[in-house]
Amino acid sequence: MSQDDPAASFPAHLRDISGRTAAALAACRYDGLLLQAGEPPGLFLDDQHYPFHAHPPFKAWVPHADVAGSFVYFEPGRKPRLVFHKPDDYWHQNADLPSEPWVEAFDVAVVGSQAAARAALPASLARVAYVGQPFPELLSWGLGALNPEHLRHRLDYERARKTPWEVACLREANAIGARGHRAAEAAFRAGGSEFDIHQAFLAACGQREQELPYNAIVALNEAGATLHYQHLRRRAPGPLRSLLIDAGASWRGYGSDITRTWSHADPDFAALVAAMDRLQQGLCAEVRPGVDWRAIHLLAVERIAVLLVEAGLLRCTPAAAVESGLAARFFPHGIGHLLGLQVHDVGGTQAGPDGGEIPRPPGHPALRLTRVLEPGFVVTMEPGVYFIDALLAPLRQGPDAARVDWSRVEALKPFGGIRIEDDLVVTPNGCDNLTRAAFATLQ
Repeated sequence: MSQDDPAASFPAHLRDISGRTAAALAACRYDGLLLQAGEPPGLFLDDQHYPFHAHPPFKAWVPHADVAGSFVYFEPGRKPRLVFHKPDDYWHQNADLPSEPWVEAFDVAVVGSQAAARAALPASLARVAYVGQPFPELLSWGLGALNPEHLRHRLDYERARKTPWEVACLREANAIGARGHRAAEAAFRAGGSEFDIHQAFLAACGQREQELPYNAIVALNEAGATLHYQHLRRRAPGPLRSLLIDAGASWRGYGSDITRTWSHADPDFAALVAAMDRLQQGLCAEVRPGVDWRAIHLLAVERIAVLLVEAGLLRCTPAAAVESGLAARFFPHGIGHLLGLQVHDVGGTQAGPDGGEIPRPPGHPALRLTRVLEPGFVVTMEPGVYFIDALLAPLRQGPDAARVDWSRVEALKPFGGIRIEDDLVVTPNGCDNLTRAAFATLQ
């Protein structure tokens, strides 16, 4: 482990989530909760399946990846029951129940079929809520409710505050991801293609592509302008100018979300990357309890406007760049989001445990987090500057065209864009940068 041993804090995590769930069940008038890990979805007209990913509400209880078809049943005041699915199957190697300390926290039943799973649950489920992907047989189980929104709102809202167990898992995911990024940078410096760089990342992380928390973005040169670039070109472009890699690793169901941008022998673009790195670190220093995340986003837009003016891309004041929307043409996404069991974790804009939404600032529809920060929140910090044709082309014909130095834009467009992203856990007095700490151990 990097710093903390997650196993040591799992019992406390389970007590915490049990208490939160018990309170939510009481408020919503249910006696129990049934969660399913899910099943791998099948390909249309085929006998193959997509890679399996356990449902996040289930992963919050069970830190094991190979649990397709399994269930967790929780009834307040009782030990949670893990119904572990292990069918007799000579086509596939099914997972054994792990011999790990966390298993002792559950009342375990190993079953080989869905019928056996139902038999391992209480005879009556009339006052039990089910959360997960429904399946046809579920309708005959006599459940009280399927995915009730009022219960899900309460469970999702509380997931923003991470337990020490969860923070330890995220810390380890960052440690693994940092190793992958170091290997990816080396592959880029050696002249590798997007495919080569991605393979280097996977090898250093020791994870298969389907084990990553999200599909990695490995963008060389102009591809860095596509925010969710999805290709892996087999040949390196010539000349090789830049790499933007947005990639994370997984640990016990929790994922890191890290982005770095590198320059290949171009001092002008390298200086812009260095300026963005300093800007990003300044924004990280703003993260602490009681701060409205929307204020951090608006501050990021203001500081990016300053960077654009100082870099010679805009011919106006930073205030004018913000007011006119020019800065948003170069920075069109939110400054960050909640991170945990999902890359874009749930509850980021939720007004309270009963639901509702905290509005995004006008003109900033892409912001995924609008809540006031609390200790235990884990957030990403990811400012960027991009040269996106679809956003910049209309400016050439618009009233603000003279405020843009188009020669500078054209000089930097072949580099695509810049994004620097770290994962931060909010502490009582500020924040702990999990990503920078992970990189520091590799120096």
